[in-house]
This record gives sequence, C-alpha cells and structure tokens, in this order.
Amino acid sequence: MSLWPPPRRVEVPDAADPLVLPPGAPVALHVIAAGGEPAEASEELASALGGLRRALATTGQQLLSARAGNGSGTGVACRVAVDSPGEERAIRVDLPTDESYRLRIGRDGIAIQAATPTGAFRAASTLKQWLASRGRRAAAGFEAPAVEIEDRPDFPIRGAMLDVSRNRVPRMDYLRRLIDRLAEWKVNHLQLYVEHTYAYAGHEEVWRDASPLTAEEIRELDACCRERFIELTPNQNSFGHFHRWLVHDRYRPLAEVPEGFQHPFSIDPEPFSLCATDPRVLELLAGLYDELLPGFGSRRFNVGLDETFDLGRGRSAEACEERGKPAVYLDFLRQVHDLVTVRGRQMLFWGDIILEHSEVIDQVPEDAVALCWGYEASHPFEDQCARLAASGREFWVCPGTSSWHSFGGRLQNAVGNLALAATAGSEAGAQGLLITDWGDHGHLQPPAIAELPLSIGAGFAWSVEAAREATRGPERNEEAWLDHAARLVYDGDETLARTVIDLGAIDLDCGGPAMNGTALFYLLRFIDDDLTHRRFRRLTIGTLQRTYARLAASRDRLNRVESDPSHAALDWTCRMMMWCCQLGVTRLAAGRGLLTGQLPTKVRATLGTDLRVIAGDLPDVWLATSREGGLRESRDLLLRAAAVLDGS
Repeated sequence: MSLWPPPRRVEVPDAADPLVLPPGAPVALHVIAAGGEPAEASEELASALGGLRRALATTGQQLLSARAGNGSGTGVACRVAVDSPGEERAIRVDLPTDESYRLRIGRDGIAIQAATPTGAFRAASTLKQWLASRGRRAAAGFEAPAVEIEDRPDFPIRGAMLDVSRNRVPRMDYLRRLIDRLAEWKVNHLQLYVEHTYAYAGHEEVWRDASPLTAEEIRELDACCRERFIELTPNQNSFGHFHRWLVHDRYRPLAEVPEGFQHPFSIDPEPFSLCATDPRVLELLAGLYDELLPGFGSRRFNVGLDETFDLGRGRSAEACEERGKPAVYLDFLRQVHDLVTVRGRQMLFWGDIILEHSEVIDQVPEDAVALCWGYEASHPFEDQCARLAASGREFWVCPGTSSWHSFGGRLQNAVGNLALAATAGSEAGAQGLLITDWGDHGHLQPPAIAELPLSIGAGFAWSVEAAREATRGPERNEEAWLDHAARLVYDGDETLARTVIDLGAIDLDCGGPAMNGTALFYLLRFIDDDLTHRRFRRLTIGTLQRTYARLAASRDRLNRVESDPSHAALDWTCRMMMWCCQLGVTRLAAGRGLLTGQLPTKVRATLGTDLRVIAGDLPDVWLATSREGGLRESRDLLLRAAAVLDGS
C-alpha cells in the first residue's frame, strides 16, 4: 500500500524516464485557471499550493513561481490546471465532487489537473506519499518513478471526531499535528466532541478544572483546518450526556432526574439528561449556541441528543405517559432544530433514539442529518442504513476506532467495524463517514492507539473498494497493516508501529472478544464485581500469563530504542496492562465468585501499591499530548481501584 487512501487508477508507464529533481534547484510553478490564463492567488488556491510546497520540501526542493523567473533553467516544472478549459477539459476528471484530480509525474516535471483548489490539495497529498514511498536519492538528484494517477473520493464527507470531554483535552500542538496528518489521509471534516470542555462565559463552575478549549483556540483551529481543506464543525451534546453540568447546583433543576440516576458513564448515581419539557433548557442551549457557533466557519452543527437513558423516568414522566416517549423526544429534537436553523446551521444528531423508534423517522425535520453509529464489527449497519435511506433524509455512518474501554485498542474489531460501515453506508447512499474516537471512563488509552484506525477508516471512506478488500482478507490481519502504520502513521518508527499493532491484537488472545471494550480494561473498571459476568468468561490463568509475557516483550522492544513521548506512553500502557494481568491471575486463582476485597490482605496490598506507582507515573505521559485538566480525575480512577485493594 504505497499510497493511502488507494487511488482509483494508478498507471506506471513502462520504460518511462523518472522525474529527477537536481539538488538545490527550485521547481518552476505554473498555475492555469479556466480560460488558459494564470490563476489568481485566491485564499483556497494559496492553501492548495502550500500543500504542494510542503510535499516538495520533503525532497529538499523549493517550489517557486515561474513568473518570477525562478527555476526555469532546471527544466523541472510543476503545472497546476484548476478547472482547465479547452482541449484539456475533454480529459479532465469531471466528477460529482470537488475533490477529483489527475496527477502525472514524468521526466519533464509534475502536472496536476483538478476540478477545484481542493482537488489540487488532495493531489499534493498523493504527490508527497509517492515521493516518500517510491523516490530515492541518486547522483543526479532526487528520483521518483513516472506515474499517472486519477482519483476521486467515494464519500463526500470523510470525517473524524475526537472525544475531548472524557478528561483528555488535547494540547494545541498535538491537534495541529493531527490535523496535518488527517489532511494527508484526505479527511475533510473534523469534530471535537464537547460536553463541558468549552470555556463558555458565565459558566466557569462547569469547566473550571477541565482545561477547556477557548474561543481563541477554536478560531485558530478553524483557520488551521481551513488551510488544509478540512471543515471544523462544532459539537455540543444537548440532551443526554449533560451530567457534567447537572451535577452543579445551579443547573440541577434543569435535569430530568435532579436527585440522580445510575447511568453507564459514572460509578455513582448523578443527574444525566436535560428535562425535555422544561422551557428553561432551551434558553440555556440558545445562550450556549450563540457563544459557541461564531468561532466556526462550518455551517453544520452536531447537537448530539443520544443515549437519553433517563427520559421519562423523572420530570417528563407524565408527558411520556400521555404522549409516548418517542413523541416527547421528537418534540425536543424539533425545538433544538429550530434553535440551530435560526442560527443558519444544519443540524447533525446521533440517530440511535430514532432508530429505536422507527415510526418517528419520517417526522424528523427534512434537513436534519442522522448520524448512524455503532462500534462492533457485527453492527447492523445494513438494516439501520436501509431504514434511514427509506426516509429520504441525509444520513452518515459513524464507526469507531475501538480504542476506548481498552488500553491498547481492538485493532481487528476496528478494521471490521470501519469496513462494514463504509460498505453498508456506500450501498445505502450515506453522504458521510465519521470515525469516532471516544474516551469513556478516563480516556486511559494514549492518543497513538487511535491514530492507526483513524488512518484506516479515512482510507475506507475515500475508497470503499479498499474496505471491501479488507473484509476479504485473513481474519487476523494485523501484520498487513504494519508497513502502513510505520510509513503513513508513525513517521517511519517501526518500533512504535509494531507495538501499537501488538497491543491492538491482545484482546483476542486474552479474554476477547468482549463487547465494546477489552477484558483487561474491564478487570480495572469493574474491580468491585466478581468474575462471573460474561465479559470475563474467556479469561483464564494461562491466557493471562501468556499475555503478560507478550507485554513484557513489547516493553523490552520499546526500551531497546531511544525513547520519545510516544514510546513512553506505550511503555506505561504495557505496565498498566501487565498489572491487570496480575490482578486477573490472582482473582481467577482465588475463584471467579470471590470479590476483590476477599483476596488475602498481603496480596491486595502488593497489588494496590503497584497500581499507585503506575498512577503516579500517569502525569508524565499524559501531559506530553494532553492538558492538565481531567488528569486528576483519570488518575483517581486508578487510585480508587488501589483503595479497593488495600482498603485505604
């Protein structure tokens, strides 16, 4: 896989002379617009040419305008035709998206034809990969084989969504690096999932300890994305998942169940959803939207509205009894839609609730976009997409990275889930594919774990055929992604790539597959429970001991090379997983029905002490990519488990 996403057509001419870039010689840039005249330097075109400059800079070359008389003596030119006219128009890629392009590399230089500057930018990404994967240093300069590439995407919207609300808010330098990488994978849409991590004025008690994103930072990220032809879209959950607000006395009266509700995202009961029948809720949301939306250039807005577990169990119970829960949900959705529409945005919302009640799908506002999400390799995307398609409404498919509820991810499940979403969504007419990366229960997996499946999913969204090929491959195909991971995700770091892939395969050999997570993670998460639950049924002492040995080998491999923050984060991850193996062996030896607190005191004390050391080292790896806010809460999850063990 030299190029990712795989282009539609790649032709390497027989016996064609390669492109040779002489050392230090600039490449002459010729840009032609419709009519055959030199193109004006619009903001979009300047961004596309910036992508070309970065691609050529990897070989040490400068890209200089031919009009300035630079580089004409080298004989190497880069010609860019955007919506080119006349006889070239007959061979131009004229397709129903604005990202199509044709790239030709030969002895006389580089030629790009594109429908728009966006297409030219995508061509630049392909050029960079071709130079990196097929180019070589030679006596005459940098050589790259001749090639002709023709390409366009399958999904118009190809997005990524990062959870920045489950304790881990990324640092700006990490986000900028990731945006660059997403652009290389031809992603054109990005969301940052917010519950409480935007610095809303007047609501400081909600976000004070969370190191939130500020309006200034959002504007900076929006500009960074725009320069890379990525749409940064606002995302504020607005119904369920509002517990980070409702636990505060000021907002508790707006809750469906003010006294608290046992929900899956907290250990202790707490208010979770907003009350759908309280008009004050809409006043709060309107104020939040007025502050959040102006920082984004996107006209789309994801308002969430998913997993309303407690709807009808509190203050809206009478309304739900009289009119039915689906009707109450739909009324609230319509009111939120009105708030979004009057502010000039198109509403995106998670589609789980309307899919549970298919009778209301046709009553959803016609311009609202349902996001069809599911995270298992066996998720019923075909059925759900068919029902949404029958409504005539726009919908997207939303698979995931399978990184959450784990430490090292679930790579095979991720590939299967991403491929299934791409194929089912494409066949049903989905307009977008949004790859979600969640951080449930502390976001203890390092960011590097999610980057590989993000890249794989981006490729499947561009080329559904690549997704089909993945489903036709061997059941255990981790090795197939090793070269991809090293070259296209981890900057040539084979040790990092190998470790990520190894960690992502462990769940299948150690108690897996488990639903929506890994057995090792659940040993920590459900440390209060016995081991009779089905999530632990495949755990054995033998598999845990073998897994421990595999993890020790991964640590040894990491420690044989010069360490960097990513290596240190994965080393911490190995230590955490090894500790879970020790806990599992100890508990299984004592008996599946025995609670943790019933283990021998000395054994519990040793495990508790070891976990406190691991928790104490978490800040060192966390702060390399993420802000301080949320760190204490994630560390406290580990310390709570230690307290269960040693009784402190």
